[in-house]
This record gives sequence, structure tokens and C-alpha cells, in this order.
Amino acid sequence: MPFILTTFEYMLEPIVENQSLKPYNTFGIDVPAKFFTHVKKTEQLQELMEWKRFRDENKLILGGGSNVLFTQKQNALVILNEIKGINIENEDENSWLISAGSGENWHEFVLFCINNNYGGLENLSLIPGSVGAGPMQNIGAYGVEIKDYFEWLDALHLATGEIHRFYNKDCHFGYRESIFKNKHKGEYIILKVAYRLPKKHKLNTGYGAIQQELERLQIDNPTIKDVSNAVIKIRQSKLPDPNKIGNSGSFFKNPIVSNQKVEELKSKFPNLAYYPIDDKHSKIAAGWLIDQDGWKGKTFGNYGVHKNQALVLVNYGGAEGKQILELSTKIIDSVKQKFGITLEREVNIS
Repeated sequence: MPFILTTFEYMLEPIVENQSLKPYNTFGIDVPAKFFTHVKKTEQLQELMEWKRFRDENKLILGGGSNVLFTQKQNALVILNEIKGINIENEDENSWLISAGSGENWHEFVLFCINNNYGGLENLSLIPGSVGAGPMQNIGAYGVEIKDYFEWLDALHLATGEIHRFYNKDCHFGYRESIFKNKHKGEYIILKVAYRLPKKHKLNTGYGAIQQELERLQIDNPTIKDVSNAVIKIRQSKLPDPNKIGNSGSFFKNPIVSNQKVEELKSKFPNLAYYPIDDKHSKIAAGWLIDQDGWKGKTFGNYGVHKNQALVLVNYGGAEGKQILELSTKIIDSVKQKFGITLEREVNIS
């Protein structure tokens, strides 16, 4: 059982030891944290840094826990980020600059924008996780990535307590990549993220099944709300609800390969699912590769590959993180042998 170590003036929650992380990760993996606490404001973080053990302990920042697979006890101070608040930073004739606390639920932030007729993020509806996780992963869906609208973020440096502002170019965004996943991994906790959303917004309905869904709903002149609803319906039809079945959404990245490789694969697999991204490269649907390799819907006791989306690995209840990790390794090896492509995990392994 967890027990209280200490409390601070600003802390709404104590620091506890051996706290189960099962409620704080969407895979529902039950592992303990050496130390655990919540933070709801920047002042709490700054005071937390004064704790005598802070500098000596490893730190792990959790938001929605939707992009992590725990495979062992977390020998760290786990900090659950619950920093909230949505604000209009400024407005000009062309755009709104809207910021959100990093602990805000991402989908709820998207809905806030939609309900206020701020277009741009509607294709990213129903992505699980927190606002703070967005720039770390450069989350994306249906032809849109957050880097397309990202303006800046404020982050607290865990070694010095200084707050630094990172603009778009500073973040080195790539496909599900940013500077916070490599060079600065584990060095910062994101506090607030700002997006610049244009007043003259062009809807993006040409990617995936959005247009088909709009046609099915008999919508000829869609609004941002219509696009959001279409995306939600598509995602709900393919992806399991983590509140019902443990999962982290897409477990693997869609591999980017040369167009020459695409042509080689098409000669063997004429129905190859791929999307050109420039004159020399294309993105292949990892879910298609996994499905064609026979993994879709396979179960192994209390875990497996989801029946509707091969990209999603699931915990039906009581599975260990290391079991799901081993399954992902088997899938990677199998796809490599069949297609000559090495899949990369999108989920952080801890």
C-alpha cells in the first residue's frame, strides 16, 4: 500500500511511495512507482524541486498515460501532470493564438476550439492523451499534425527550475518525433502549449475515410464540427475504448520508405496500402502490413492484437507489460521477414 512521505504548502496531493500506476496508464498495466505525486500548478513543481530527494531520483512525467507501456516497477518519482487552463493569448485579423495547460485532456481542448469555431485541429479529434503529450509526439491523424498549427510551448527545466519557451522551429518536429523525445528526453516538463489557428481555415477532408463518412451522412458543405464528428465516428469504429479494453492506440509508426521500395512491394502485393509524401518517399500503412502478416485479431490469453485495427495491441485484463512488449517484438520480426520493413514502436517503453 502507498504511504505519505511528505506534503508541501502548495501541494494538493502528497508524495507517496509504491503507488500503483494502473489507474494512470491506458494499457491498465499494474506496476508500482517508487514515488508518486500530482501537480496542478507551476508553483507546485517549483516547490517539489526543493524536496531533498528530488535531484537524486529519476523522474517520469505522466499526462494521460496513453502512450506508454510499463514493463516493470518504475524506479522513479512519477509526476502526474494535471496543469489546466485554456486561454486566448491574442487575436489579430488573421488568427487566434490559443493556449492550454499541458494537463488538459487533448480531445476536450479540440472540442473547446470547435465549439468556439476555431478551425485547424478538428482532424485530431478523439486522440487520447493530454495537451502536453501533443508536441512531444507531434501527434497527427488524417493528414494533419500538430506542428502545422503549433506556435510555442513553455516548459520547466527539471535540473534548474528555469522556464524556457520553445517555438516551432526549436522543437525539431518530425514524424511522431520532437526534441523532447530525443535530445531533451526527460529533461523538461511541459507547462503550457499554444496553437495559432487561422480565421480563414480550409478543411482537410481528403485523407483516409473522412470524405466517405461525410457522404454517408449526406453532408455536402461540412463545418469543422462535421469533420470532427466524422473523425470521431471513424476512430470509434476502428479503435477500442481504453476505458473498456486496455490499449494505447496505434502501437507502431507507419514506416516511411523509398518509392523504389514501394514499387518492389507492389509487384508482390498489388493491394499495398501506401501514401506518397514526396517525390522520393511514401508512407506505408503499418496496420496493413500487420494485417497481411496474419496478426490481426490474434489473442494470447489476456492480451493480443485488436480485431478491428492491427495497429492496436490490447490488454484484455491482467496482462503484464513485458508480455505485450514481447508480442510487439514478434510482430516486428515477422513483418521484417515478410516485407523487408522494420516497424518502429510509437509507444514509449518504460
